[in-house]
Amino acid sequence: MKEIVVVAGIILDKDDKILCVQRGESPKPYISKKWEFPGGKIEAGESREEALVRELQEELKITVGSLEYLTTVDHKYPDFRLIMHGYTCRIVDSSSPELTEHLDSCWLFSNELKELDWAAADIPIVDLLVN
Repeated sequence: MKEIVVVAGIILDKDDKILCVQRGESPKPYISKKWEFPGGKIEAGESREEALVRELQEELKITVGSLEYLTTVDHKYPDFRLIMHGYTCRIVDSSSPELTEHLDSCWLFSNELKELDWAAADIPIVDLLVN
């Protein structure tokens, strides 16, 4: 089974609302249009933190700082295994997220997160944030 290692940003605003982004359409129904925490794959020679800063700049045109490791999720989808390292972080300048790959985004308080239809690998992080 293919293994993919990624990082995800749990991005907090000044009110501690969390940025949620909706994936695009996919032929894989178990991830198509599901909500997730933004991030992506770690490239060769990158630390997890470097990868997260780069991915969020590429995907959302934001610069983040104050990265704090939160948890690692090991999830098996039908055709690949995803290992996701989650970090809380904050936007460090006055930029606002600009969607380049996602369908939609919203800022929610932790107690509102379960209102969205999350990708299965992101659910353990949602559960951690809600409790």
